[in-house]
Amino acid sequence: QLQIVESGGGLVQPGGSLRLSCVASGFTLNSYAIAWFRQAPGKEREGVSCISASGGTTNFADSVKGRFTISRDNDKNTVYLQMNSLKPEDTAVYYCAAVWETFYFCSSANFRSSDFTSWGQGTQVTVSS
Repeated sequence: QLQIVESGGGLVQPGGSLRLSCVASGFTLNSYAIAWFRQAPGKEREGVSCISASGGTTNFADSVKGRFTISRDNDKNTVYLQMNSLKPEDTAVYYCAAVWETFYFCSSANFRSSDFTSWGQGTQVTVSS
């Protein structure tokens, strides 16, 4: 059974950093595109970052470009989202999602949540002083 578990969320002050992890079990990630999405209270889910199966293609929402990086370690079946210079508006539940890479799902910053078939339960990130 495919399972995705996110971790690394928490409370951090503005300007701080967090690293989120997305660990897969029941399947190997090396054929899957992986994306991070987030949802703040009262707002729609939005794409944050996406990485292709090979790791050769990444994309970011404009709101996080230059502050967040995404990487993957296929040997550890894990994808990371490094978040620096965090702002209060980054507060949200962050979700990791995967899709078997039959298409260039991460080819633009407008990657769609509807394309991703396996989802984690989310991890809360709160940026507050």
